[in-house]
Amino acid sequence: MTAADSRGGGPEPEGLHRPARAAVLAGCTAACLVVALVGVPRERAGLPAVAREALRVAEPHWHIDEPVNEVVYGTRGFDTFGETFLLLAAVVSVTTLTRRRENRADEGGEQGEQDAGRREQAEVDPSPGVDADESQARSAEAAEQSETPASRGTTYPDDERLGSPGPERADAMSVVTRTAARTAAPMLAVAGVYLAAEGYSPGGGFPAGAVMLGVILLLWAGFGHERLGRAVRPQPLESLELAGAIAIIAIEALGLAIKGSVSANWLPLARSPTTILSGGVLQAFSGSELVEVSTGLTLAVFSLIAMRHDWAPDEEDEGDDRDAAEAAA
Repeated sequence: MTAADSRGGGPEPEGLHRPARAAVLAGCTAACLVVALVGVPRERAGLPAVAREALRVAEPHWHIDEPVNEVVYGTRGFDTFGETFLLLAAVVSVTTLTRRRENRADEGGEQGEQDAGRREQAEVDPSPGVDADESQARSAEAAEQSETPASRGTTYPDDERLGSPGPERADAMSVVTRTAARTAAPMLAVAGVYLAAEGYSPGGGFPAGAVMLGVILLLWAGFGHERLGRAVRPQPLESLELAGAIAIIAIEALGLAIKGSVSANWLPLARSPTTILSGGVLQAFSGSELVEVSTGLTLAVFSLIAMRHDWAPDEEDEGDDRDAAEAAA
């Protein structure tokens, strides 16, 4: 309790932190936005060189009518290659940081990291009743992890009586939300595949992969982790992501080996520019990227969702607690 609280005046309002620095940063950001807006090319402005090159080669060389896809997967295909594997590196980092604790051998046999952490914390702070909030949080976390739909007694909120006391314990959402998810998910999935398959419209594997992740998250929000977890598992997703990455490497490497240039087309082109087979390696690259990006994003997001939280207080929090206890005393 602070001195202001003891006088009955309530907590003191928190002051501004470095207002001058914040004002300078905000002013610089606003100035950059104004300069960028003023410098936007008008409708009669000349096209950049890369845009002119894309328009020149899109239809005769790639048989596609969409120059954006030609730039992303053709003229600047090596840049897209690097961005894709930058995403792969980020996914590997997230899954590594959020992985479950592994059992490690010690002198007493197999000792899990979680048990070792609890033993170390007990040695540092042997008083069991010092932090009641921490103990309550740990109990709630353990209870939540051990719960199943059967132990909660309900799977859907529709099974509970209206106005029932207590928190919502259902594993999924209401019948209205589940029906809406069933209806919207197939249409969104088709739209995502269309973005990657049709080379004569703007799109590609990157945005299509993000759309597929949105479909999975929509189903997860509507039906819950218990049902979706049977389909979304790390092992098959990691295998699919690896297959997509290998396919991208093979497509780019074969262009270098056969045609002498990365991203060069070495596949036969369809005669009509407005077909799925038009574009050659552009379409193959886009389809492989759809697999790699959708599985990678799904792995990263669900690794964060399934990550266990460490409820142990930080050293700074412990110091604040001690200061508060001394002030109250």
